[in-house]
Formats: sequence, C-alpha cells, structure tokens
Amino acid sequence: MPRFSVIVPAYQVQPYLHDCLRSVLAQDFTDFELIAVDDRSPDACGSIIDDAAARDPRVRPVHLSDNVGLGPARNAGMGQATGDYVLFLDGDDTLAPGALRAVAERLAAADEPEVLLFDYARVYWTGRAVRNVRAELLRQSGPEAFRLDDRPELLRLLMVAWNKAYRRDFLEREGFTFPPGYYEDTPWTYPVLLTARSLAVLDRVCVHYRQRRRGGILRTPSRRHLDVFDQYDRVFRFLDSRPDLAHWRPALFQRMLDHLAAVFTAPGRLPRGARAEFFRRAGAHHRRYRPGGATSPPGRAWWRGLLLRIGARRVFQFLRGADRLRRRAGELGAAAYVRLRSVALRAHYRLQRLRPLDRRLAVFAAYWHKGYACNPAAIEAKVREIAPHIRTAWVTTREYAHTLPPGVRRLHPGSPAYWTALARAAYLVNNVNFTPRLRKRPGQIHLQTHHGTPLKHMGLDLLDRPAAARSIDFNELLERVDRWDYSLSANRHSTLVWERVYPSGYATLEYGFPRNDVFHRATPKDVARLRERLGVPEGTTAVLYAPTHRDYQRGYLPRLDLERVARALGPGFTFLVRPHYFYGAREPFHGAHGPDEAGSGRVIDVSGHASVEELCLAADALLTDYSSIMFDYANLDRPIVIHADDWDVYRAARGTYFDITAAPPGPVSRSEGELIDVFATSAWCDPRYDAPRAAFRARFCPHDDGRAAERVVRRIFLGAASEALPPVVPLADRRPAPAACRPAPAPAPAEASAQVPS
Repeated sequence: MPRFSVIVPAYQVQPYLHDCLRSVLAQDFTDFELIAVDDRSPDACGSIIDDAAARDPRVRPVHLSDNVGLGPARNAGMGQATGDYVLFLDGDDTLAPGALRAVAERLAAADEPEVLLFDYARVYWTGRAVRNVRAELLRQSGPEAFRLDDRPELLRLLMVAWNKAYRRDFLEREGFTFPPGYYEDTPWTYPVLLTARSLAVLDRVCVHYRQRRRGGILRTPSRRHLDVFDQYDRVFRFLDSRPDLAHWRPALFQRMLDHLAAVFTAPGRLPRGARAEFFRRAGAHHRRYRPGGATSPPGRAWWRGLLLRIGARRVFQFLRGADRLRRRAGELGAAAYVRLRSVALRAHYRLQRLRPLDRRLAVFAAYWHKGYACNPAAIEAKVREIAPHIRTAWVTTREYAHTLPPGVRRLHPGSPAYWTALARAAYLVNNVNFTPRLRKRPGQIHLQTHHGTPLKHMGLDLLDRPAAARSIDFNELLERVDRWDYSLSANRHSTLVWERVYPSGYATLEYGFPRNDVFHRATPKDVARLRERLGVPEGTTAVLYAPTHRDYQRGYLPRLDLERVARALGPGFTFLVRPHYFYGAREPFHGAHGPDEAGSGRVIDVSGHASVEELCLAADALLTDYSSIMFDYANLDRPIVIHADDWDVYRAARGTYFDITAAPPGPVSRSEGELIDVFATSAWCDPRYDAPRAAFRARFCPHDDGRAAERVVRRIFLGAASEALPPVVPLADRRPAPAACRPAPAPAPAEASAQVPS
C-alpha cells in the first residue's frame, strides 16, 4: 500500500498536463500512486495520461465514459485510491520539488493527523510566483496536531481541496465526496476541517497554482456560477446534521457572505442576465442561514449584508460604484499630491544647490537604499573612527533603519532632508547609483565602491546581452558614470573590467574592498557568537549557500532541494541560505526556517540577516554558483564549492569574463547528486584544493588585508598622498579569522564525480 494517492482530474488541460504529471513523477519521495482521471476530455488529455502510464507503473489511468465535472472526477479517483493519504492536484497545476517528502516528514512528526494543510504559490503566465498572502497562518505554534477549535483562523485560508493531505481512512469513515457543479470545494473543505479530530500545518509551498492568462473557469462568464448557492445549501445541511458543530454557524455564515459578494462583484463571472437572479438568491440565502441575533461587523460587510437581506440590488451596485469612485478619487488625489510634492522638492533641491558645499558632510548609501551594508558601511564606520570632524548620513528607508549603528543619521529617500544633503554634501559614497536627478556640483567628490568582483558581464558589455540588459538605459548609465571621481577596485581584474565597461575620467583606487576588513579583525569568539545567534548547532559544519540571480528566469526558483541535501548528509551539516539581494527575504525558501523559528536545524533561512560578511565568518565553507561572494569569501582561506548545474545556459544568457569551472577555487558539482558526494566524501575540504584556492586568493584578494577602509578614508577624506597610505600586508602574513569547525578530510573515492584539479 503506497504512502500517498495523488489524484489528478484532467479536462481540457492538455497544454499543462505534461508538466503536472511530471512534477509528481519527478518527486524525490517515490512511495506514491498517481491516479490520473480523464474526465472525457475532448482534447489529448486521455492520450497524455496513457503515455505517462506506459512509461511509469505508478501512473494509474482512469477514463470516464461521460464528462462529469471536477468534483465527480475526483470521486472516481478516490474510488481507486489505496494510499494512506490522499492528495488532489488540478491538471493545470504542479507540485513543487520535494513537496511529497516534506509532507511525509510533517505527517510523521505530527503523529499522522487526519488532515495536513500546506501552502501554495500563484504562478502567473509571466513566470512570476507569489506566495499565498496568508502564509503566516501555516506557521507551527503550539501542539503538533490540533482541532479547528484551537486554530479557527485557518478558515481564512483559500477553501480548496488541493492544499491539503487527507488520511484515507478518515475520508472513508466520514463518507466525504465531492458534489457536482462549480465551487465543489466549498461543501468539501468546510466539513472536512470541522470534522477532523486532528489537523496539522506545513509552512512550505507544495503546490504551484497556475494563473492562466485566459480560460480559467472562475474567469469565464457562465450561469453555472449560480451553483455556489447549491454548494452552501450542502454546507448548512451538513451543519444541521451535526448539532455538535452548531457553534461554527456564525463563522460559516460570514464566510458565505464574503464568498457571494466576491462572486457577484468579480468582473467577467456572471452573465448580465444572471446578475439580478444571483442577487435575489443571495438575499434568500442571507435570510435563510443567518444565525439568530447575528450582526455583521461595522463597515463594508455590514451594509453588504443589510442590502443582501432586503434585496436592494441597485442600491448595492450604486454604493459599490460610489465606493469605486471614492477609491479612484483618492488615487487621483494621491497622484496629484505626489506630483505637487515632486515639483516642490525639485525647487527645494535647486535652492539648496545655491548654498555653499558643506565640507564636513558625507552622504552614504548602498544597494538602492537597502540598509547599512557593503563597502560604504565599512568606509562610513572608518570615517567616524579616524575622521570624526566629518559628519555622516546614511540614505535608507524605515524598513532598514534598524541596520544603522547608533548615532548614524538616517536620510529618508526623497525627503527634503535627503535633497538638502545631496545638494550640499562634499562627499557622496555608494556601491550602486544615486538618483538620476542628482546633479553633481563642482567640488563634490563621488566615490563609487562597487559591490563585487565581476565574473558576469557588466556595463557596456551588456549591449549585446538583451536578457540581462532589458531594463538598462545605457545613455543614462554613462551619465551616472561621468559623476564618478573615484572607482574602488579590489584587484587588477576588476580594474581592467571597470575602466573598459564604465569608460569615463574617474581615477581608480585599487585598495581592496573595505567590507572584507572584518575578516582580518574578527576573533574565534566573534565567530562563535555569530554562529550561536544564527542558530547553528554546536559541532556541526556550517555551509553558507549563496546563489546569484539568473537573468533568464523571473523570480527566485530554487536550484537545489537543500532539505534533501541536508538529509542525505546527516546532522553534521547545517546550511545557511542567503539569496541574491535582488530577492532578499521576499521569496519562499522551501524547507528553510529562520534563526528564531522551529525547524530541523539543518537548513536556516538567513535572507533577513543584514551583514553578508557576518554570514561568511559564521560559515565553515561556501557553496555558491556564480556569485561574486566567492571572491570575498576567498579572503578567509576556507573551502569553496561551486555548484554549476546551469553553467552553459548562464554563460550564454549573461556572459562571463572567464570560465570559473576551468580553474575553480574548490570542487565543482554539476548535479544535486554530485554535490552530495562532494560533502559526503569530504572532497569539499580536501587538501588537493589548497593550491588552487591559494592561486585564486592571490589573483583576486591582493589588497584585502584588513586596512582597505583606512586607505580609502585617508586618501579621500583626509587627503593623504598615496605613498603615505598603510602598506599592503603580504598574503603570507595575513591571519584571517579561523573557521569554527573544520573536520579532518576523508580521502575522496577515485570515482568521485565532482571536478578535481589535475
């Protein structure tokens, strides 16, 4: 008997069915049966299902003689199910990689609950993925398993069948089946949740819910949308048959009102001739199922309920139209305010430019105002230390205000104080670009620090790379470059690239990257404190996984199932997951948990941690793909592993200055299996990589000796001559912070699949 029965009904979804079935069959958890139900589809769904069954014995095809609809098709699948648990997946949706294993582990941890609720992400036709806005409801708190009375807020989740796993004996005991018609999930989901004696939650995206550009049932005009009334009749008949559940009536009544209002007001659902009938029937349902003494909360819900009850459709539509007009007027007013404010701020900026420069003011920013970070942060701190006569100010939003050190003045982007500072500051320091509206004044000094050694193509080298340059205005780019007085470089490779792809009259300061100074100041105690703060279990090997972004794909799509990798390696490894800053903490990380959340302890999401340098210090090894973090991490002289599963595609889309796989600083893996071998065989810390890593470090870290920030401050802010700057400490004399945990390497097997330098 398999662990799971995955039921996929299919009707007119031939463009998507291959992906749907493949997403199930490719799961790394293999103990399942896939019951694919052809609901007498007039397209090729039936043959697609048969082809899949011919290739994989886990596929069990079911062909219906008549088209019965989504609900009865699911019932037909349930009639064939033999698994411990049943899951439903619509034929145009997909399972996320690793979903079944995550579900299986959560079920075991929660002692086999009758229902497990998990999360989903909407995937739009553009490729953009957006996680469920109520994902916080699925966070584990309190007992592993519970009843709905303990977590009534779960009723706010999307009421669909496919975001849950159901114990099959529970479904059979209660006799649950799907009704015919549209909105068939409604009389299924509410009774299931109310009846289950044990529920559990899984805070992980397990389903990718496809949002079709056109053709979705809920966006197609049809009288069948009136089926929603029959479905709520079934819900309340179920409540009437179960007196012990009567206390749920007010909650379900309110959910019904919200649902009916959503259907009525959604554009493109109800044909024009059905709107009056829908409203009339909605009023009848309101009067029929309204609990005694129930009152809607004040506001929109209150007047909607009142108008439904008395059947005032035209008043309902009038007030809804008036509400839309009010919102539109508010939007227009807000837009007018923004325009007037912009005009006023431009005038303010022009006036401030007439005042003398403030020779004691320096303005800093980084990563498009995303907090106190990178080279500008290290320089700002050094200014306060050795040039205290200069006042500093940092441009960032309220969201990142907590990253500022005590005493550092914050400038909100676009505020009057911000424009005053840009107009009068003698020094401007950024690792990206200031606003295009900045007009650099004579006497102002602009330092561009950059934020990484370039492996991928940059600047003018993107002219023939449309995938990477789709949003770049190259004329504007060169205008910004012309504002630079100094360009900071960490090595000769960077110097040569920057001066060619950002051509202008600036001077290059090949001083090293100030953000890496901390690697030479930190102590073993500092490293231990960082690991404890991040939740790294004592005695484990911490691996920082820091992938770069892909120009050829939209949004963050995990290329590794780190939970699977961590399980394969056992409790001796902990993975710290840090995305590219383009994504930050907004994107879902499958299986990862935050430092302060409950989890396996093997995969920790550190996307919200302000300092990448601290993460590097805490990690015993770096796992990356083509991110420039590898050049910074090399300063620590700790193992680096390159995972290059899409190197050819990445190189074709973005372009690179050299082949990182030809002379890597450590082993290179091309697949998840190879990566597991790298760590399982201790190839990641094999002494054979010491020499390649040393060569890599000598090439890309010649000036990163812990005094780069001092050289910058003395040269730019204190006017010291080049010969008076601190000399560079030779590589052999540097003592970066040691790793906390570095086990003795085991010999790699001769057939190891990862690349090893000859």
